Amino acid sequence: MRLLIAMMKHETNTFSPVPTPLARFGNGPGPLYGEAAIRAFRDTGTGLGAYLDLAERERADIVLPIAAGAPPSRPVEDAAYAHITDTICEAVAHGGFDGIMLDLHGAMVTESLEDGEGQFLKRLRAIDPKTPIAVSLDMHANLYDEIIANATVVTGYRTYPHIDTYETARLAGEILLRTIRGEVKPVMAWGNVPMLPHVMRQGTDDHPNKELQHRCAAMSGEGALAASLFTGFPHADIANAGLSAVVVTDGDRKLAEDLRDELLDRARVEREAFVYKIEPLQQSVARAKAMPPTKPGEGPIVLLDHYDNCASGGTMDTTVVLAEILRQGLEDVAAFAIYDPEAVQQAIAA
Repeated sequence: MRLLIAMMKHETNTFSPVPTPLARFGNGPGPLYGEAAIRAFRDTGTGLGAYLDLAERERADIVLPIAAGAPPSRPVEDAAYAHITDTICEAVAHGGFDGIMLDLHGAMVTESLEDGEGQFLKRLRAIDPKTPIAVSLDMHANLYDEIIANATVVTGYRTYPHIDTYETARLAGEILLRTIRGEVKPVMAWGNVPMLPHVMRQGTDDHPNKELQHRCAAMSGEGALAASLFTGFPHADIANAGLSAVVVTDGDRKLAEDLRDELLDRARVEREAFVYKIEPLQQSVARAKAMPPTKPGEGPIVLLDHYDNCASGGTMDTTVVLAEILRQGLEDVAAFAIYDPEAVQQAIAA
């Protein structure tokens, strides 16, 4: 057995000023290639780690042309996108693969494309129309038709914060291997609804996403090979930003469509619960100041500035919250994190 494994991941905040060149796709120097990528991701709890474990279990020949992942930021530079996708497509063009395993994000926007992953998969399918393709995605994916039309199986995270990246890719990979062996014939149904859930209401320990993700898991006992509900990434000014669902079954399209519709209907009914109600900054800081002193072993009081969040494409250089803390005279405050050398130097000097 010969398997191609690759990673291309970026959660694009179209409002972010942070650039996304090729060098951002890695720890400074850019992506990893070939054996270096295999060494870096083998025996890790990542999507690539899961794919590599499956491939090695099957004693497959592994081709890993590139592993490219970047933190959230503005749309990916076209040159970077072209380099990553060209590298994968050129490897696929050599042929001879029994399966393709891709660890993608699902919310990549480039300077020219709203749907980076879908257009990549469409191009891949034009090169190789037959080889089955497994795709694992982040829960914050913003899906388009081309992603589903050109993949064999799609799975998504069921946890936020994300602690099931390995399991998500492993599920996609297992279904792919069963497809290669002729044990299943996956069909997929997908759809979306005009909802833009706030990320602060997407936690899977909280209602309503907790119950929705539990329902996805339960569908595996009702004939689904996989069921995924994607809450989407709202910080993207694109047509398909928002909530969607994908259900994979073994040849039963009607069942896939029925289960997909159930997930979307359940989410639509809970739409008000996905709304996050904020309060003015001055009020939040005043409320924190008025709280009684914490007892030993309790605390601290946490003020979260979610909107300047590097994990969603923020710059981490705004000092609005810090300024309000100083204005109201709060004491014993630790500020984390501020990516602004001038502001940090002023804080040290003070």
